[in-house]
Order: sequence, then structure tokens, then C-alpha cells
Amino acid sequence: MNAKYLPHCLALTTGLLGGGQAIAGDLLFWQNNSLTYLYGQDFKVNPEIQQTVTFEHADGWKYGDNFFFLDKIFYNGDKDAQVGDNTYYGEFQPRLSFGKIFDQKIQFGPVTDVLLAMTYEFGEGDVESYLIGPGFDLAVPGFDYFQVNFYNRQTDGSRPGDDVWQITPVWSYTIPVGNSDILIDGFMDWVVDNDENDRGTYHANLHFNPQVKYDLGKAMGWGEKQLYVGFEYDYWKDKYGIDSESFLGDEILDGTDQNTASLLVKVHF
Repeated sequence: MNAKYLPHCLALTTGLLGGGQAIAGDLLFWQNNSLTYLYGQDFKVNPEIQQTVTFEHADGWKYGDNFFFLDKIFYNGDKDAQVGDNTYYGEFQPRLSFGKIFDQKIQFGPVTDVLLAMTYEFGEGDVESYLIGPGFDLAVPGFDYFQVNFYNRQTDGSRPGDDVWQITPVWSYTIPVGNSDILIDGFMDWVVDNDENDRGTYHANLHFNPQVKYDLGKAMGWGEKQLYVGFEYDYWKDKYGIDSESFLGDEILDGTDQNTASLLVKVHF
């Protein structure tokens, strides 16, 4: 499927999920929503200090699953050259399950399902992208879930970089600690095959972004999986697909390899 048809797929998925209480009752199996506050320093490309409020939604339905997040990012009074003192960024990630669509168990080796995975990236500035490709749910011992999605990535706007491939594993792992748990979850986006060094080209890059969270709500007797505290680690080689070597010595960017962590508070509802 050509990436230009992805918005229609997204609209169809959204329409199915939003088609009234009767339809939702039959199609929607589960959902989870959360708000996260992050505070961190030592960011690259954008202003060094950032505060972020993130809304996340995840659900499973009759023919697949969906994930959506929206970041509102504040630069602590500083200004980014492109978007000012605050900005937003989001992604919508629907996946269609072949096992569920054809009502057949698809299982081989560690694979428990095969899916059509899609992502729409949006926000301020030249960030809009469309991704599509095969996804796999895996049974990995000890993990709550583990999936790997392989995307063909189409960047919109003025950034050359179409027809590059991105590998995205997503995971969750729970460690019991005393009368509560530590949850380690997150993702990695690895754009593997675009090593052109021209400025403006969407360069190969790797973004590793786990969260390490203590279930404070469970520890305090307020209910499990509702209130977490911890930190988010963010490593991004060639952030935004900007080749770091071509910007070494640039007073504005000072390189584009990001290695930082943010304090985190997360509430599920």
C-alpha cells in the first residue's frame, strides 16, 4: 500500500472506534488513558531544559490495536528557533491484526500474531511523516508484551528521506519489589538505511526511550497501575534524522546526539 493512502486507513480505524456506544461495545475490548509530567535537562537541537505533559491512549479492539500520544513541550522560558517557547508533537499508531481479521491463530516460533502496522507523525514544523509495514507480536519470556514493527517511512515537507526503513520494538517488563512493582516499558525507533550526509536529508538515526517507573499507588494502597513515579531515559543518535557529524562545531546545535533523562510522574485513568 502506498503511504499516501495511510490517512484514509487512519480515518477508517477512528471511525470504527467512534461509531456509537453499541458498535464500541462490540468492537472495543479494552482501553487505557494516562497523563505524564516530565522534567529534564541536557536536550539537544531544541532548548536544553524541557517540561513535557503527555496524554496517551491505548486500546485493543476486534481487529487490532491502537496507540496515540500527544506531547505538549515547554522550554522553560527559552525559545526554540523554529517554534518559539513551546510546541506540540504527536503520533497515531493503528495496527490491524491478520489473526483477528481472519479469525485464525497465527503462531510460529516466538510470533503470536502478524499485523499491518501504521503510524502518522504530526506536530509543529517540518515533522509530518507516514509509516506503514508489517508488525509482529512476540512471546518473550518474562515480558508483559513485546512487539516489533517494520515500517517503510515517508517524510513529508522539505526533508529528503522517503523509502527508508524503520525498525520499532516496543516492550513492557514488570519487576516485583516489596509490596509493589517496578515497570520498565518503552520503545526504540531505528531508521536503518539512509546515511546521506547532506544537510536537510533525513539521516539514519536511533532513538531509545524507556521509562523506569515505581507503582507508588500500589505501594500506598491506592490501587495498582494508577500512579507511577520514576524517570524516562532518552538516547537519540542523530536526533530528528540530523547528521551529528555535519553539525559538530555548530554553536546553535553543538551536535545532535542526545543523551539525557527526565523525572516522571504518570497517572492512569
